[in-house]
This record gives sequence, C-alpha cells and structure tokens, in this order.
Amino acid sequence: MRRLADVLETRAADTARLVSRENGMPIGFSEQVNGGLPGAMLRTYADVVENLVLERAQSSQAGSTIVRREPLGVVAAIVPWNFPQALAAFKIAPALAAGNTVVLKPSPETALDAYVWADAAHEAGLPDGVLNIVVGDRDAGAALVTHPLVDKISFTGSTEAGRQIGAEAGRLVRPVTLELGGKSPGVFLDDGDVDSLVTALDGASYLNNSQTCTTQSRILVARSRYNEVLDALADHATNHFTIGDPLDPSVTLGPMASSRQLDRVLGYIDAAKNSGARMIAGGGRPAGLDRGYFVEPTVFADVDNHDTLAREEVFGPVIAVIPFDGEAEAVRIANDTNFGLASVVYSTDEDHALNVARKIRSGTVGLNYYMLDIGAPYGGYKESGLGRELGGEIGIEGYLQYKSIYASARYLGE
Repeated sequence: MRRLADVLETRAADTARLVSRENGMPIGFSEQVNGGLPGAMLRTYADVVENLVLERAQSSQAGSTIVRREPLGVVAAIVPWNFPQALAAFKIAPALAAGNTVVLKPSPETALDAYVWADAAHEAGLPDGVLNIVVGDRDAGAALVTHPLVDKISFTGSTEAGRQIGAEAGRLVRPVTLELGGKSPGVFLDDGDVDSLVTALDGASYLNNSQTCTTQSRILVARSRYNEVLDALADHATNHFTIGDPLDPSVTLGPMASSRQLDRVLGYIDAAKNSGARMIAGGGRPAGLDRGYFVEPTVFADVDNHDTLAREEVFGPVIAVIPFDGEAEAVRIANDTNFGLASVVYSTDEDHALNVARKIRSGTVGLNYYMLDIGAPYGGYKESGLGRELGGEIGIEGYLQYKSIYASARYLGE
C-alpha cells in the first residue's frame, strides 16, 4: 500500500489535471483531492491495520473464545464523477488494508482517470487480481452489485441509485455501505458573524463548483439578521468568483461536469423563478461564457422549506435562503428534510453553536466552517446513506467480519 501511495504521488500532477479535464474541477482543488489525497489515504490505512488487533482470546464458560476479524472477500467499489480519485481512495484504502480484493467501477464521466489506479498498482507490484477496474455504465454497475462472488458493496452516488442498490443488497443479504445525497442546511443564529459565514461559503457551499454532496444549499437565517445576510450572500455570489477554464489556476468556479448536469441546474433555477422565491443574485449563464457548461452562482431569498429548491439536491451553485424565528424553528426547519449528511451552525459563541449542532440530525456538522476530517467518521442520517467511511479504525470496520472460535483455556494469555 505504501509503494502504491508512492507511485500515485509521482503521477499526482498529471492525475489532477486529467480529472479537471474530465469533470471541470478547479485545478488547485483537484491537486489536493485527486492528486494528493489518495496516497495519504493509503498510508493512513496501512498505519491503522498495522496497529489493529485482528485476533484475541477471551475467557468463556467452557474455556476461551478466540475472536478474529477477517476480510469480507471481494469488495465492489462504485464511485461517482465529482471526486473520482478521492472517493475511490475512501474505499480502496480501507478495503485493501483489511485484506480484501477490490473491483472498482468508476462513473462513465470520469472513467479515464480510473486507469491511473490500474497503472500505479501494476508499477507498485500489487498482485494480479487484488485491484481490478471495470469500466461501464449502469448495466456494469448492476451486474457488479448482483454478482454472486461479490461479498460487499460500497457505493457513493445519488440517493435514487443508492436506494436500488440497498434493495438488492437486502435481497442478497450482502453488506453494503451507502454514501448518498444531501440538502444541507447552514443555520445562521442571531449572534452569528456575517464575515465568518462569507469566509465559510467557499468550502461549505461552492466547493467543487457546488457539485458536492455536502453542499450547504439551504441557508437558514434568524429574521433579525435576515437582510444583512442576504446582502452579503448576494455580494459574494456576484463579485467573489473567477469563473472559467478549470485548468487556469486563477479560476475559482468551473463548469458543471456535463451538458446533462447543466440542464439539471438551469431547470431548478427556472422552477425557483416561477415559485414564490425572490432571486437576488445570478440566475443563468455567466456573461461572455455562452460556450461550456457554466452557471452563475445563484441565490434565492424567501424560499419556503417545502419548495422544490429546498427539498431536492440541485448539485450546482444555487442557494436557497430561508428565514426563521427562534432557535426551535431553526432546528425544526434544518431537520425537516429527507437528508442528513452535513450542516453548519454560525454563532460568535461556539458553545452556543455546539448546543444547536447537537440537535441537528446530520452525520457531520461544522461550527462556523465546514471541512471534512478524514480522521473522523463520515456518513449520513436518513436518506443520506448507511454506514460510515473514514475515521481510521471505524472506517476499516466496514471491510471486516467477525469470527468466534470456541476453544480451551490454553489460548488465554497468548
């Protein structure tokens, strides 16, 4: 695994550029998550498994029980197009560390960069058959999910696809990890700091052109601070970003990943324009960028939490702003969603923010910022998924199974 990390890192710059060409991720960010993160993940899980107790004996009424943690077998890892190298590493690293073999099925939109893993594995000397790449569309994924020789499915993608995979896994009685969509709230309390909110937006709301499952796309604002926050959100969306070629290091917001994704985002904007919401920034394609899949950062005020824009995952740079009266209503609106992946609470009193964060039904919550911590468990409540990734030993548990061997007392103390 450490040799594989070394090889991937020698290719990191080219890999980052390749992914940006595939999905439009700004190159500076791609260098971090597609270039640097896979090697870091491999090293992290190599360290975890070296220090993991895989077999221990404990006393029993009849003598002893030897409790073993063993690999599951063949892991089907199905990853989406938005963070292809990073999300592949989220699955490959703990699966290999646990002693499994892996079949990686990339998204068709980012199939080419999957071959980086194959080439690197070959150069690093991974034995044949340990890491396998299967390129294809939904039919290939479906075949992999139902294949009789697959022992575990780890999927990241849409809730709709995850629901279908979960149903098949249930039918086959097969372990599954699902990391799915979100409609994440940012909760700006009456003692929040506007500058902190604006600073957090790049990572919380606009990361990877807002094509991120944790995107803070609902911002709930205390009514006493509502107009002030609206002004700041509109100004940030209108004046903050450099939109253009994702291979240009000065660009901070690139295109949508495909024409289909562009149409999807513009469709949500059109629907919101015809609702009771009020558009205060953006609303279409940027001036001078009529070619390519670019969308202006767009902000709608006065959104009702039952509107389509507040209920469904847009997967683009479109923010719905919702006012609230009192913290109880803020928590109720934040939790009034089918999802529960990520949230942010804004307050100048961190203890105050923490108290509210504990009431939000979400797998991850940031206090005045949002940044994923690979050392902590990551996953969602409700329709945002099943199971957890990352988090060191927690992340590797999903790729191990337990065996209890009933034996005599002679094994105690070994």
